[in-house]
Amino acid sequence: MRKLVFALFLFSFSFSKAQAPEKWSSSEIYNQIKKLNFLGSVLYIAAHPDDENTRLISYFSNEKNARTAYLSLTRGDGGQNLIGPELREQLGLIRTQELLAARRIDGGQQFFTRANDFGYSKAPSETLEIWNKDEVLSDVVWIIRKFRPDVIINRFDHRTPGSTHGHHTSSAILSVEAFDLAGSRNAYEDQLEYLSPYQPKRLFFNTSPWFYGGDEAFESADKSNFINFDTGTYFPLRGISNTEIASISRSQHRSQGFGSTGSRGEQMEYLELLKGDLPSKEFGVFEGIDTSWNRVKGGEEIERILSQVEKNFDFANPSKSLSELMKAYELIQDLKDEHWKEIKIEQIKDIIYACSGLYLEAVAEKPAITPSEELKVELEAINRSDENIVLNSIELTPNNSILNPGVVLQNNKGWDNKMTFKIPETANYTTPYWLEETGSMGMYTVKEQKLRGLPETPLNTKATFKLSIKDVNISFEKPVVYKFNDNVYGETYKNFEIVPPVDLKFEEDVLIFNTVEPKEISILVTSKRADLTGDLNLNVGAGWKVEPIKTNFSIAQSGGSENLKFKITPPEGQNETRLEPKATINGKVYDQHLIEINYDHIPDQNLIRPASLKLVKLDIKKKGQNIAYIEGAGDAVPESLVQIGYTVTRISPSAITPGLLNKYDAVVLGIRALNIQDELKYKQDILHDYVKQGGTMIVQYNTNRGLVVNNISPFNLSLSRDRVTDENAEVTFLAPEHAILNTPNKLTGNDFKGWVQERGLYFPGTWDENFTPILSMHDQGESPKNGSLLVAEYGKGHYIYTGISFFRQFPEAVPGAFRLFANLISIGK
Repeated sequence: MRKLVFALFLFSFSFSKAQAPEKWSSSEIYNQIKKLNFLGSVLYIAAHPDDENTRLISYFSNEKNARTAYLSLTRGDGGQNLIGPELREQLGLIRTQELLAARRIDGGQQFFTRANDFGYSKAPSETLEIWNKDEVLSDVVWIIRKFRPDVIINRFDHRTPGSTHGHHTSSAILSVEAFDLAGSRNAYEDQLEYLSPYQPKRLFFNTSPWFYGGDEAFESADKSNFINFDTGTYFPLRGISNTEIASISRSQHRSQGFGSTGSRGEQMEYLELLKGDLPSKEFGVFEGIDTSWNRVKGGEEIERILSQVEKNFDFANPSKSLSELMKAYELIQDLKDEHWKEIKIEQIKDIIYACSGLYLEAVAEKPAITPSEELKVELEAINRSDENIVLNSIELTPNNSILNPGVVLQNNKGWDNKMTFKIPETANYTTPYWLEETGSMGMYTVKEQKLRGLPETPLNTKATFKLSIKDVNISFEKPVVYKFNDNVYGETYKNFEIVPPVDLKFEEDVLIFNTVEPKEISILVTSKRADLTGDLNLNVGAGWKVEPIKTNFSIAQSGGSENLKFKITPPEGQNETRLEPKATINGKVYDQHLIEINYDHIPDQNLIRPASLKLVKLDIKKKGQNIAYIEGAGDAVPESLVQIGYTVTRISPSAITPGLLNKYDAVVLGIRALNIQDELKYKQDILHDYVKQGGTMIVQYNTNRGLVVNNISPFNLSLSRDRVTDENAEVTFLAPEHAILNTPNKLTGNDFKGWVQERGLYFPGTWDENFTPILSMHDQGESPKNGSLLVAEYGKGHYIYTGISFFRQFPEAVPGAFRLFANLISIGK
């Protein structure tokens, strides 16, 4: 179970590239003892990272001391990224780690289902069809049976389909169904090989004035089925309030721009009972549920001992509790209730570790290793208490190397040693388990039942330290880590990874040809071990020509690389294929590329995927060459425009001055630039004057909340929340003779085939008569949406506003999106 770490300590380690070891203060040890003495659980359920109510999760975890978890049905893969260019599964990796960072702060645990966030959905019927309702429901049932919550709380209302994101409502619908199914032996019988049926006691909906349309409607609502309570608790031992903890937790969702300012004072939360009996306000959600040690057979003596530990805890010398803690540890090991036995053993072991001042660590000599390689691991053990503790053995996994020191760890006398760690040839690479196999638009493929629901791949490389305390055997598992001294930050941790022996990397994910002229490509072949030799050959689709087909490489040092060059010639006509490299080393074929995701607020993430380069031959014509790009919220549009032959200059808003833009054929604003670039509020007159003097300005989508400017365009234009989520929605030409649809590329309905995730979002809802709407589209059962692409002549130039999701289409090399954007740039030329 993840622990709450004191906020100041957490911030002091914010630079670490991996999770540094937790080091509890006396107050934190005391808080964990209180949690040890509470046997109750709460599961909060919603759809995405950032949907969770961190106030409520922190309240149950830190005020009520309950086991508290958040089940996010998805990993947020379909969202947008405000901190970088990663989208889809790479964004899902980032948001998974942001959730784990949030849980380390608010004290909760984290779970997921196999549901893939495919993007915005307007109705739960669509969501549950794309997700495969039965499989996601089975995952929710699995997590309920595994976590065994007394209480489940839904973030969203299952009774209001169509009023919010379809994923939101679906999470509540599935929770309501799973509440009844989890306790039935006839539901998902295949799970019963691992778990028993389990029936939670109560199901709530976490309602608020927002769900009623405002405070006035909420005040007049029937609350006879509600309970409410104040979550603004202040924790003197931490020097921080629950709402402040919640805001720090929520602020971990940086890729979504969810930084939150802490608040203090009363904060009421409301729960509407959906299933079970209504508890009283006095006793709350656990009324009638035994949350003491009396809940388990044999718990009475454990309760007596641990109550005294809590009562007599010495903040100046926590090790005074060790003797009683070891007695309780032995009694917990004898419990027949396997569920609570497993949970409480891990909890009390963490407390024993902290009370004894133990520090156990296994540090690899380098950050990564390949299967069948050997490396040295430095071991450290120290006991900082008066209790003599015996270090019996250390075992390294996965190869089970064992060292048997049999030494007494005396107070503050360090012990260190080294072991040789050989990784088996069959060891799995370090990569997210849910991305190892190809999934579908709505589901990830995870065949192994025990992995389902887990936030991360279980630890592959670890050291098990076996000790004796008070003549009682006890073991502690620690991850094998890599750490080094950073000249600025000092002690810095990185994850220790198992990786393929060779990494094959293209310079780009997509290579676009708009003529039949050949292009040279590079493949960076990087060795992850010394003295690596082999052959590299490329597979490509019919009609494409690769020279040479095969070449060899020889790399002497681990970490060294060779840059291999190839010439690619496209076929005539529009075409696309994938170029797939295969490296043969000692008769074994490798085709992997190691994607590294590095941000300061989360541990570094490795994603191992088959290496490939998408090759696209476009039938595209262009007018104009030089583009000024003002970046917004992390999109790959500039790189994509370079791919089709434009010269793109990135310009900071602060650098925009009168006359600077005159040399550019078009100025393009990145997605949400008018939401996040505050400086643009002072540059609108310059931008609009550029248009007036004959320039072309293309503004990509912004949200209608949080605009930094009063006037988006030279003419009246207001944004709505209109969007078309069906990427296959029919597109009608409203102005078929307009230049944008005809020059220099003649567009047809075929140009809107093969689009991904959506057509567009946040279309303008109303606009001045000077604008010409170009396209009409709509989702099934909805009215036509005509604001996806608007063009206005302003002075000698053209102002264009578009909510079309070019930022999603370009990385997938959708031909029609490129042809349309080329026409936007070419207008008036």
